[in-house]
Amino acid sequence: MTRIDLRGVALSVARLRAELPRGGGDVDAVLPTVRPIVEAVAERGAHAALDHTEAFDGVRPPAVRVPSAELDAALAALDRRVGDALHVAIERVRAVHAAQRRTDLTTEVGPGAVVTQRWVPVQRVGLYVPGGAAVYPSSVVMNVVPAQIAGVESLVIASPPQRAFGGLPHPTILAAARLLGVDEVWAVGGAQAVALLACGGTDTDGADLAPVDMITGPGNLYVTAAKRLCRSRVGIDAEAGPTEIAILADHTADPAHVAADLISQAEHDEAAASVLVTPSTGLADATDAELASQLRTTAHRERVTAALRGRQSATIVVDDLDAAVLVVNAYAAEHVEIQTADPAAVAARIRSAGAIFVGPYAPVSLGDYCAGSNHVLPTGGGARHSSGLSVQSFLRGIQVVEYTEAALKDVAGHVITLAKAEDLPAHGEAIRRRFER
Repeated sequence: MTRIDLRGVALSVARLRAELPRGGGDVDAVLPTVRPIVEAVAERGAHAALDHTEAFDGVRPPAVRVPSAELDAALAALDRRVGDALHVAIERVRAVHAAQRRTDLTTEVGPGAVVTQRWVPVQRVGLYVPGGAAVYPSSVVMNVVPAQIAGVESLVIASPPQRAFGGLPHPTILAAARLLGVDEVWAVGGAQAVALLACGGTDTDGADLAPVDMITGPGNLYVTAAKRLCRSRVGIDAEAGPTEIAILADHTADPAHVAADLISQAEHDEAAASVLVTPSTGLADATDAELASQLRTTAHRERVTAALRGRQSATIVVDDLDAAVLVVNAYAAEHVEIQTADPAAVAARIRSAGAIFVGPYAPVSLGDYCAGSNHVLPTGGGARHSSGLSVQSFLRGIQVVEYTEAALKDVAGHVITLAKAEDLPAHGEAIRRRFER
């Protein structure tokens, strides 16, 4: 990986944000390609979505919606060990997310003056599950479980059809959906899937494809562009970019662990970002040696090597742990690992991260599957201001205001005064006329 030496350098936040390695695609650049797809699906619905699916994926399912029998068959054929692993993942993700439930809160701000904060789930959600270089049943779990706990009434999963499986999404995706009790799966991917989820329509067999209120889940640059174009129609979780890992490690870290974890994220795709931040040149050198060694036996060596050599990946050498913390907070990675002598103390100082993995036995890959945390996390520095997917993502806060006549009269003068100050006299009149005699 490229090495960036920041020792002896004044580390301002502005400078770090400008100079730290950052990947990600240019969403604006693909908008001209994606916009006609979205417009075609908005106009012609499922037929346009399937036309583009045939063009891009080389397969055309007879209908968008996957028959229920296919979900049952996929679950019945699921490898037992995969099924057991998914059960553990679901159980732990449910346990963690159940603690995120919100309760309605009522506040009495004065006699007879009550404001209640109600939490209402989104009614219908579309969950996008990619189907490119890898298969992601874990994304089914991470999207479905918090939505179910939030109380979302209607869920639909969209995932690209596969030629190898007769125009159906990957059978492991179908099995995970059935395992979670989701009975609506659409065999459509890419920008056309996002557009169809947002606009709805009629399937080729005449069945209704109801539009959703919100779309969540990761995807490629074209999926992200479609989410941007459709966000005037629906809510979205985020504009997700390539995955990121930042490892903050000192001389006590095991370079074999560090290298393995950098490789694990680089495995996703060539644009994945793997960053090591350390005050130890010894660890940096040892990690380079381990990377070279481990890459010899890495399954997706070409993809991983491209990611590690890309401009988005680097080893950053700093003066001390204080500087390392500053760098990691400025970078605001999707995943942050802490491998230091006192990892808990260092982790407590990290303020910008999608998720933090503390110590040598909490690698990011644990969070991808069975930690119980959610792996749908902000990328591209978004962790400075945004959170990962959670139960809260699927809830809307509605404020319910109840005032008695006496309570309104008590504050009427203040409302009228503020309305005059803002040159909105009709606001004040709406109060005054209630007390005319």
